[in-house]
Amino acid sequence: MRILVTGSFGHLGEALVRTLRHLNHEVIGIDLLDSPFTARIGSITDRVFVRSCMAGVQVVFHTATLHKPHIATHRRQAFVDTNISGTLTLLEEAAEAGVESFVFTSTTSVFGDALIPPAGTPAAWVTEEIVPVPKNIYGATKAAAEDLCQLFHRNQRLTCIILRTSRFFPEPDDNKAAREAFADENLKVNEYLFRRVDLEDVVSAHLAAVERAPEIGFGRYIISATTPFASRDLGELRLDTPSVVKRYEPDFVSEYARRGWQMLPTIDRVYVNQKARAELGWKPKYDFKFLVEQLKEGKDTRSPLARLVGSKGYHAEVYVEGPYPTEKELGARI
Repeated sequence: MRILVTGSFGHLGEALVRTLRHLNHEVIGIDLLDSPFTARIGSITDRVFVRSCMAGVQVVFHTATLHKPHIATHRRQAFVDTNISGTLTLLEEAAEAGVESFVFTSTTSVFGDALIPPAGTPAAWVTEEIVPVPKNIYGATKAAAEDLCQLFHRNQRLTCIILRTSRFFPEPDDNKAAREAFADENLKVNEYLFRRVDLEDVVSAHLAAVERAPEIGFGRYIISATTPFASRDLGELRLDTPSVVKRYEPDFVSEYARRGWQMLPTIDRVYVNQKARAELGWKPKYDFKFLVEQLKEGKDTRSPLARLVGSKGYHAEVYVEGPYPTEKELGARI
């Protein structure tokens, strides 16, 4: 199968190219940056370039994007250009070329303010039925790109599957308070309870989407680790998360104590992947229970694929606080 992967320099793009090559597919990786996984260097906003890459392609995995950490360093127009105009160009050329399936990597960030329950209320149980309320330019442009996918399915009959992925990046958290409060691995393992997914599982979700795409036609799916929680836990999760986790996975207590780790005191949302598992036949492996077992056995909590791809960072610059710029460093840049 001839497959186009946009954003082949990125975490997911590289992981997809690696996996697809191993499965003996013909892969065309495209990106603005050169890498061993980039076959063609160019922009997804360049129609001539995109058209030349789309010839004979059967499947498109569209992962190229400006991410949330870029909000601090890029103008809003850049998000519109890449995330909306670039997606539109790809959809138009894919429809024209007769592409069989178009898989768009979106984000749970599209939910935005819909994820923030009022004080004193239960945590949010986040399913595909929740209407997104984007709170920044990243979420807004990804939501707009999703709508373009739906439009092209309806009007051009292009098969489109949207995967709203939760966090899978290995870089430090973009929230300074979170970075200071938790060891990096501790924070990430905690997040598998409600808003993180391993890169290997993200790749398997994309492959599952292609398998089921012809019968589905169009669909939106949350791609996040399987939570141990149920909707009945939402009230207590907002008040005392450690007690709820202890009921489901009591072994975490001693393992965390041994490492000097801590559980989040409260959780305000839970991403639910039930629809993706049911309709895509997706079988994610990396969840909180599995990771606690890995910790007990002294094993790495990251998948082999995640370790292989490693960390890439979001910015070429080096900042005072590490991975992200301070307001002073930004100045009037944006």
